[in-house]
Amino acid sequence: MASVLVPVLYVIIVFGSLFAFSSFYRRRNARKTFEPYFPQHHERDVYFSLLQMTDPPAPETLLKAALVRRAMTDVTRIMRLREDKPALQNLLQKGSIGDDLWNSLLAAEKELEAEILEVAAEANAYVEGWGTVIFQTATEMMHNEKLRTLVEQIPTIRAEAELKYGKFPLPQLVVQAPPAPGSPASAQASLSPSNPARPTTPLSSRTNGASLAPPSAGAESDALSGSERSASPTSPRSPSKSVR
Repeated sequence: MASVLVPVLYVIIVFGSLFAFSSFYRRRNARKTFEPYFPQHHERDVYFSLLQMTDPPAPETLLKAALVRRAMTDVTRIMRLREDKPALQNLLQKGSIGDDLWNSLLAAEKELEAEILEVAAEANAYVEGWGTVIFQTATEMMHNEKLRTLVEQIPTIRAEAELKYGKFPLPQLVVQAPPAPGSPASAQASLSPSNPARPTTPLSSRTNGASLAPPSAGAESDALSGSERSASPTSPRSPSKSVR
């Protein structure tokens, strides 16, 4: 009987200690506050401050602009979460980071989902159907701001490049206007090798090949053949006949 009670008591003690430890660990994590993954949402605080203004109340255009600015910050955080979550998950599986950072990211993701729904509801309150396109508008405005910032930094980047590599001349593009129709330049351009003009052939020359040769060509060819026959030593001499 004692041999049976000893293993049973051992199993009860082991599982009881594991259950007590797991319950204590869960309670400790529940009371533990994780460090926020993102900083404080300043644009959301500004929007709520404008909503609470009563004397005088904030104009609707200002409220819409503040809401769009709030949506732009949300889009930035969405893009960052999409980039960071796979990398952090891979590092967590390898044991390179702790659970605190991963839990902070999950908490930020849930908070951002609630923020997106709230922004869409606020947008629909101003204009019906605006909640479906407000984040698209915020994305376009964010890209425009990045492009404008880059354009504004071009003089600074150029000055740094000149200090580092020296001044270098910028290539100048020379744009020539096309010649006016009827001018000598346009006529010369029309006869250029890139656009050669095809000579027109008369209709008579197409139908009769003999008319292509000049009138004296036949006589010259006859005279040339006669002189060659007279100069050849093997050609027999024909007696000359006098025509009376």
